[in-house]
Amino acid sequence: MYITWFSSLLLPIAILTTYITIYVLIPKYLLTKKYYKLFLYGFYTLAMSVYLITLAIIGSFIFITKLDISKVPPMGRNFIFILILVYLIVAVISFIYILNHNFNVQSQFKALENKILETNLQIKEQELHYLKKQIHPHFLFNTLNTIYGLSLKKSEYTPDVILKLSNLLDYILYQVQKPKVVLSEEVAHIEEYIDLEKIRFQDRLKVTFTTHIENETILIPPMLFLPFIENAFKHGNIIHHFLTITIELEATNDSLIFRCTNSAYLKEKEGSAGIGLENIRKRLTLLYPEKHQLHLTTTSETFVIALEIKLN
Repeated sequence: MYITWFSSLLLPIAILTTYITIYVLIPKYLLTKKYYKLFLYGFYTLAMSVYLITLAIIGSFIFITKLDISKVPPMGRNFIFILILVYLIVAVISFIYILNHNFNVQSQFKALENKILETNLQIKEQELHYLKKQIHPHFLFNTLNTIYGLSLKKSEYTPDVILKLSNLLDYILYQVQKPKVVLSEEVAHIEEYIDLEKIRFQDRLKVTFTTHIENETILIPPMLFLPFIENAFKHGNIIHHFLTITIELEATNDSLIFRCTNSAYLKEKEGSAGIGLENIRKRLTLLYPEKHQLHLTTTSETFVIALEIKLN
């Protein structure tokens, strides 16, 4: 009888103390690192709970046992034990609350981190898409100029140029939308582009394209090397009666090494890098952050682009 009534008096005190602890002390002062106020109000809460527990013990002794100490169980006579029991309940519930809070915070942080990552990826995709949109008109502009010049001359090469251009258009309009293409496709379209420029320049062009590829199925972003080559043809200068261009491509399972050299006057190359070259810089930064090295070297008669990409 005594235990039932006494427990019914202690339970509201334990609930009140727990409520103040988990809804006031922990969120307002512990989690915000306001330790002075935490200590101050924690002391007030402790004093209040001790006072209420003392009143419950005295009230139970007066009204339940009618001042008969023999009716009080041994544990009910131990004030320290009663305090420990109440504060143990408060401590366990508070500990569970803190664990749950930390779990929720980590979950929210992870969700926010994933959202930020997803947003960054979307921004990168949009920027890459924008850069590709810039590359296409620039690439087509140069090729259409070639066809225009041949048509004015009524050249016999015009149909062949149009056929090669149609293949390149298929690559630009459809294949380039893919995030990756096999290296052999890029090489094939580089060769088609060089063939177009050979027709355009005819005997004023000296171009060499050499490859050393261990694995032609390596996946790379489309139009990765073409803008460099296009830049060489567009901004290269005819020196000693020739536009001289040398292109080298080496591919292993671990790296890609690309080098393009074109004849160009130093004074004309300074301050004129071309849209394609600027775009490829940005694409490399987005696609291969900290995994590529791009070096541009200008001499009195040459402009050299050297690119190395780490695939792993």
